[in-house]
Formats: sequence, C-alpha cells, structure tokens
Amino acid sequence: MPKNVTPLSSTQVKQAKPKAKEYNLCDGKGLMLRVKPNGSKLWLFNYTRPFTKKRANMSLGAYPDLSLQNARAKRSESLALLAQDIDPKQSRDKEQLEEREKHSNTLEQVARRWFEVKKSSVTAGYADDIWRSLELHIFPTLGNVPIHLLEAKTTIENIKPIAAKGSLETVKRLCQRLNEIMIFATNTGLIHHNPLAGIKKVFKSPVKQGMPSITPQEIPAFIQALSNASINKTTRHLIEWQLHTMVRPSEAAGTRWDEIDFDNQLWHIPANRMKKNRAHTVPLSDQAIEILDKMRPISEHREYVFVSHRDPKRHTHAHTANVAIKRMGYGGKLVAHGLRALASTTLNEQGFDGDIVEAALAHIDKNETRRAYNRAEYLEQRRDMMAWWSDHIYNNVA
Repeated sequence: MPKNVTPLSSTQVKQAKPKAKEYNLCDGKGLMLRVKPNGSKLWLFNYTRPFTKKRANMSLGAYPDLSLQNARAKRSESLALLAQDIDPKQSRDKEQLEEREKHSNTLEQVARRWFEVKKSSVTAGYADDIWRSLELHIFPTLGNVPIHLLEAKTTIENIKPIAAKGSLETVKRLCQRLNEIMIFATNTGLIHHNPLAGIKKVFKSPVKQGMPSITPQEIPAFIQALSNASINKTTRHLIEWQLHTMVRPSEAAGTRWDEIDFDNQLWHIPANRMKKNRAHTVPLSDQAIEILDKMRPISEHREYVFVSHRDPKRHTHAHTANVAIKRMGYGGKLVAHGLRALASTTLNEQGFDGDIVEAALAHIDKNETRRAYNRAEYLEQRRDMMAWWSDHIYNNVA
C-alpha cells in the first residue's frame, strides 16, 4: 500500500533549513520540496511516465517565487495530464518550444519570408518600393512585435500619422502589404486568422486621378526647361531617356548596359523588370543612342547606365526624375510617368496605329493571337514610330 504522507504546512516550507546534503520534504501525490545546501528550495513533481513506466522528476519552480498553494495547483495539472496518458514534462517542453517559436516570428521576420515569395512576381523596382515602405513606416514601431500578438488597434495607430499628412495612397499600399503578410502568416500556420483584414476601412480612400501630364503643345517649353534646369547630367539624361523610349520610371532608372544591343539599336528589358513580368524590346532612335553615348564617360564601366550619385554600384532611384521635374516648376502639372501619356497622346493625334502605340507602351493585349502578332510584326513599325517621336521632340524645341 502507498505510504501515507502528511501534507506540508506553509510554516514547514518557510522554516526548512539547509543541511550538509540536499534533502526532500514530501507533500504527497508526487510533490516535494528539495532543500539544497546553499539554502535554495525547489519544487519537484515525481511521477511515473506513461508507457515507459519509468520514474521522473519535473521541476515546477523555486520557492518562495512559487508558493505551496501554487505548487499544489501545478501538481494537480500534471496529475490531470497523467490521467490522459500525457507526460506532463513533455507537454510543458512542447508548449515552451511553441511559445518561443511564436515570439521569434516577429512581423519583420515573417515579412522577410513573405517578401522572398512576393518579389519573384513583381519588378525589381517595385519590390524595392515595397520593402522600403515597410522599413520606413512599419518596422520601426511594429517590426519586433510577434505576429500572433499584432492587433488592428496598434497597427491603425501606427498608420494614422501618415494619413494625417494626407499620404492616403501610401496608407492604402501599407494596408494592402500588411494584409498580404498576414494572409501569408495564416496560410503557413503561424496564426489562425488575420486581425488586420479590415484596417483599410478606417482610413479615407485616395482620390483616383490620372498621372499629371502636359499637352503635346507644351513639349517645346518642357524641353527648354529641361535643358536649362539646375540638375546633374545623369538625372537630365534619365528624363530624356524615358521621354524618348516611352518606358516606365522604374524601367528607365534600372537600365543596364548589358540590356543594350548597339548593333541593332535595340533595348531588351527582361521580364523581371517589367510591370507585367513580360520581356519588352524597345527600338532605339538615333537620339536615344546619343543619350547613351553621353552617359558612357559617367557609367560605362558600371552595371547600370543611370548610376546612383550616392552609390554608383546601384541605379538611381525611380523617383529621381519626379523630384527633378517638380524642381523645374512642373509640380502638379507633370510627373515622370506622365511622359508616357504625353507620348501616347501625341502619337495618336498624329495618326499612328493605336495598336503600335500600345505595343510601344508595353501594354498587354488580351487577345493572345494579336499579341503574338504585335510582338513579331510591329517591331519595325515601332522603329519608324520611335524615330518620328524623337525627331518630333527635338524639331519643336522653343
């Protein structure tokens, strides 16, 4: 028969003195207080492990941090697990490991894993924009928060100052990106639901408007302003390059020397740099080649044509042209992306085939057969059109 054990009293536990060797005071049902020679006291639970039937000790905590009453509560929890053939120590170790993993999965760490997947489906320039926005607006305050503890309220409070400045487009994008990260966390089993699903509804929606652009009649004045602008050569040539090639700002800024086929006067932009993830070829006019010739002394020995002023190993930022255009007095009237609209309007007004113009702008034709034809047959027609466009730019300088 099991030996009857008289339960300990709080006084016994408190007054237990250290001896030359450690000893145990038993409370019954496996709970005991181990008193060590240095005076420390540790609660232990002695039990028989399910299945293996081996005896084991499990540390419950130190006295007085863990009182007699609380130690008995932990014993009861362990006995309840044993009644279900669950090893209490293994169960606790598993819970502790899961908790450590939860706290290591911070928003920034999960965002990095999400970004590795995300960046494969967008252009390099857009990927940089995504990560920069998170580094600037989200990570400083929320980056170290474990993903399972992230709440809508704290996230909204973090974004409110951005909305207060009127940067509603930034707010919209941050909400979208945070939701994508949380959906990724849900799908990978890190959290059970997305608490940020509705945060965008707290903020006003940005007013949709087209990219500001000037009229074809204003081209001469713009070219004159660009020629006289107090900006560095790289930025001036970048704006000229984008105007002549009709590409997007990020595509222009990231131009690489190895993408240029000088023999055939073609610029081959790889799919991973294009908005729709489809490779695009641009016929280069003589004027476009002249711009590259002007950039040779500056960056021919580098990877990128339009190198960053701060770090020549990187290309200039996609927004550099916008900043320069604004300083030229065109704030609110024209942005770099609006140069594409300017080219499109001018060419359509001059009677060029709309399909050829769309092909030059790298707009995707939903008709697969016609799209294949466009890519195969429009190249030479686009070459003639691009030559006309470059001539038009310089023949109408005020």
